[in-house]
Amino acid sequence: MAGIVIAQTTVNDEGKAYEMGRAAVEARLTAGVHIDARMTTFSWENGAVRHEREYRLSFQTTTEKAASLKAWVLEQHPHAVPQWIVLPIAEASEEYLAWAVKETTAG
Repeated sequence: MAGIVIAQTTVNDEGKAYEMGRAAVEARLTAGVHIDARMTTFSWENGAVRHEREYRLSFQTTTEKAASLKAWVLEQHPHAVPQWIVLPIAEASEEYLAWAVKETTAG
């Protein structure tokens, strides 16, 4: 059976976060997505420290869908260099795994 991963990105617009989350689920690229409440980010950009408010999207998807999800996110993302992180899942219940597989292959 397939494995699952959590793939993450951030965007600085709440509406865009909701739009991307819903569209990824509708496209069956992910079984579900969590959108974290607004957070504060500090990072380097063009030689200076940047301060921004962002929303983290955590997609629950299968290892088979991860590459397609990445391509889709990079195409939809408003940033030139978006965050893209894929976290492996060391353990998940068989029921949760079956749900993720079902929801990313149904349609």
